[in-house]
Amino acid sequence: MLRLRVANEAAFITRQSTLLPCLAVLALAIPACAQGNLGPITVGAGLRTSFVSTTPDGGPTTDQFQINDIRLYVSGPVYEDFKFMFNTDYNSVTNTVDVLDAVARLEVSPEFNLWFGRFLPPSDRADLYGPFYSHEWLPFSDGIQDGYPGIYQGRDNGVTYWGTFAKKIKVSLGAFDGKTADNLNHLLGAARVQIDFWDPEDGYYLNGTYYGDKNLLALGGATQWQDGHTAATADFLLEKKLHNGGSFSIESEYSNYNQLGGYNPLYTHSQGAYGLASYLFPKKVGYGKFEVLGKFAKADFTQGAKPSYNQKTGEFNFNYVMKQFNARATLFYQRVVFNGQNPDFWEAGLGLQIQM
Repeated sequence: MLRLRVANEAAFITRQSTLLPCLAVLALAIPACAQGNLGPITVGAGLRTSFVSTTPDGGPTTDQFQINDIRLYVSGPVYEDFKFMFNTDYNSVTNTVDVLDAVARLEVSPEFNLWFGRFLPPSDRADLYGPFYSHEWLPFSDGIQDGYPGIYQGRDNGVTYWGTFAKKIKVSLGAFDGKTADNLNHLLGAARVQIDFWDPEDGYYLNGTYYGDKNLLALGGATQWQDGHTAATADFLLEKKLHNGGSFSIESEYSNYNQLGGYNPLYTHSQGAYGLASYLFPKKVGYGKFEVLGKFAKADFTQGAKPSYNQKTGEFNFNYVMKQFNARATLFYQRVVFNGQNPDFWEAGLGLQIQM
């Protein structure tokens, strides 16, 4: 019933700890010494796991313990401004480990960066933060967020230029292998522009929240095109620190998938929008702070072999934020209502995320 899809990661490029076991240090030190001092190799890992109870209207309840995501991250310099990134992801559906990112990164300055390989193309904010850096627990289940085509978890093979100007305007433009993404022979183009009116956001990948570390007012727009087919999104994020030590945020997005991407392959056009609001309480309780979050989304699916329909999705999270994205737990509830084609259902559960 849900679109089984995860986008992506990660600001781990700059945020993960350098955690090398002794043997790994020795193995990496030999080629490093032969080529000169290349600097530290960054290794990280992430786990999202949950217990979820799902009940379709008029149907039996299903209870499951799930491994939502397991990821291993490796990145480091090769020579001066030339860097390498390799990340894997555990696919719980096939019980296999797959290539997530494999990127050669030429990063000369804030204004000039080139990425080659497999990674997230220019797209909406949701695609560029993925499940580990998403604010809500259940992203990519609303018919709106990151409906762009991809090989695996939103990724595609290609090349992208990206740069940040005056610490406020972020631009990215790339070309990708459309054949592997959606079985069309021609290249797929992708572009994104983002303006940070308050605090800047570093790097190519993004966050769904900064848990009060930034005062953020960001507006972004993205599009992809191939053979006359298009997909476009506009996204917005407002986050404000409060004098009492808490913070609140508002996130929203509008999407329009026109014969490119989308959540349901039986329909050539879909569009929709969502709004999300949260409040992080200022008082620390034990290891962390409590947070409440609510989200509502509506998506319309048209131009298909079957009658048009819409999907309405409501989600509520009660979060316990211990170490931001590196340690957080949530109680979640989601209600999904269709006006045809699919049965309505609700689900609730407990989720835990750990990263190092």
